[in-house]
Amino acid sequence: MKLLKTTLFIALTSAVLNIAAQTKEIVSAFSQSYDYEAVLKYDAAIKSITGVYNANSYEMNLRLGWLHYLAAKHKDAISYYQKAILLMPAATEPFWAIINPYTKLENWTEIEKAYLSILKLDSKNGSANYNLGMIYYYRKDYLSAKKYFDVALNLTPFNYNNMLMSAWTNYFLGNKNEAKTLFNKILLYSPNDKSALEGLGLIK
Repeated sequence: MKLLKTTLFIALTSAVLNIAAQTKEIVSAFSQSYDYEAVLKYDAAIKSITGVYNANSYEMNLRLGWLHYLAAKHKDAISYYQKAILLMPAATEPFWAIINPYTKLENWTEIEKAYLSILKLDSKNGSANYNLGMIYYYRKDYLSAKKYFDVALNLTPFNYNNMLMSAWTNYFLGNKNEAKTLFNKILLYSPNDKSALEGLGLIK
């Protein structure tokens, strides 16, 4: 019995020391990657993390997504961010991150999906609502744009961008009174604002 206890103690001690060593190696790899990133050596930074890579690590996948994005390896960045999303499906962080490489690739469909995913998790997020509204606005889908601009505007009613885009969206939807009210509010924020004055001129 005593021999068994001694054996178990040695095994547990060895396991703890092994975990500690692995943790130290991972911390060192992350630290090294930050040093390389600071001097724009992105491939070296990537190599630091891949040397200790664990596919089930959310942090490693998120870090590698960022480093591949900086290295202009956008498809690889997307792949790592997608892994991070699968590992932490309740997190909005990787969705915000994946928008960066999608933007570089001008993949607006996937950007739209990312914003919709963010709003499923955080329906009152002002930035996501505003940016999604912008996507629909430039598609001239003003009804859909208004839905998201309305949320953003209600959250921050005196925000210049929210007022301006809501004003123009209402104008194109034929809601002239709402548009006029918003254009006039913009002048309180930005007197002599060219866009607001243009809108008011069109309504008269």
